[in-house]
Amino acid sequence: MIPETSFSDMITANKAVAIAVVRAKPQVIAAYPICPQTEIVEYIADFVSQGDLKAEYVRVESENSAITVVAAAEGTGVRTFTATASQGLANMHEVVAAAGGMRLPIVMFVANRTLMSPGGIWPEYSDSMPERDSCWMQVYVQNNQEAFDMIIQAYKIAEDSKVLLPIMICGDGYTLTHTTDTVDIPSEKEVDEFLPPYVAKHAFLDIEKPIAQGVIVPPAYHMEAKWQMHQAMKNAKEVIREVNDEFAKKFGRDYGGLIRLYKMDDAEHALVVTGSTSSTARVVVDELRSQGEKVGLVILRFFRPFPVAEIQEALKDVKSAGIFDRSISYGSTGQCFIEVRNALYGTNIPLINLIAGLGGRDITEKDISFMFDRIKEAEIVKPKELVIFVNTRGITA
Repeated sequence: MIPETSFSDMITANKAVAIAVVRAKPQVIAAYPICPQTEIVEYIADFVSQGDLKAEYVRVESENSAITVVAAAEGTGVRTFTATASQGLANMHEVVAAAGGMRLPIVMFVANRTLMSPGGIWPEYSDSMPERDSCWMQVYVQNNQEAFDMIIQAYKIAEDSKVLLPIMICGDGYTLTHTTDTVDIPSEKEVDEFLPPYVAKHAFLDIEKPIAQGVIVPPAYHMEAKWQMHQAMKNAKEVIREVNDEFAKKFGRDYGGLIRLYKMDDAEHALVVTGSTSSTARVVVDELRSQGEKVGLVILRFFRPFPVAEIQEALKDVKSAGIFDRSISYGSTGQCFIEVRNALYGTNIPLINLIAGLGGRDITEKDISFMFDRIKEAEIVKPKELVIFVNTRGITA
């Protein structure tokens, strides 16, 4: 049984997410196994069976069915949850796109894992990045505590009347999902005060006021619908900031909203980094700072909505910057690099793209130091290659 009072425990991100789901009190859970997220729905199954969570727990026959179940349930006006990874998310794509267009505030945890082929079960963002244009918000978490906290925040962000969009919380498979760390769990009462029950105003079943959902929209109205989706994603930026500030005030943990800065006040060279790699990068920044080097980190938390203004402000005074990507748009660059370069259009800041950790390859302190060396070089000499594959046999010197 999960204590109703606040407590701390050494747990994996998978268990932290499951406990956060219990605290958020969704009414429908759709479950289908795929590593490395399987433990999440297994934990939730235990919590439902022992009475910690009163919810309809639906065991389905595929990931596509899982997202279909939560979309259908969300369409009746109830809070929902599911989780997936890699091929599972790819299998969901059809309904993932539909859920965004239907403005259903589904919360889903994605345990990031490489999308085949070549196959693999280790962390990479090639599974979630292809869904960046499905009108889902995306947040990439650094550690197990943030994984817990963002489940709670995600419901409040997604269900806000100015947003009403689904959201995926992305966490590095195995690096977070299967490693333990201390996680502070707020009490049930505290979470209830922060996250009240969901009251749907646009998606519910009412035979007196029937509505159609997920219908074909002719060209005469299609552009307007897509414009509304675009506006909702833009609206989410302010809601994310507000929810972050409210959460920080109540629980004492401030994640900065869309991005988080580390030692950027006087930084001359910066690395834009995402996910658990930011923890390793902090260690390297501290070491380089001790040697007198003015380096810093821009931790990109939300990829959708993309924090254009925040990136512009964070990097306005640097002499050069590098953008880390754990996935790539083949023949082009990494997806984060595309967005950062777009945000900085019109500036003269030298930028390089640093691809690392594909297929789950370890990203070490040595790799991060290598990245900063290349970033500093970019200030002086235009790099021969815009995209650098870090720690790649036969490629990286």
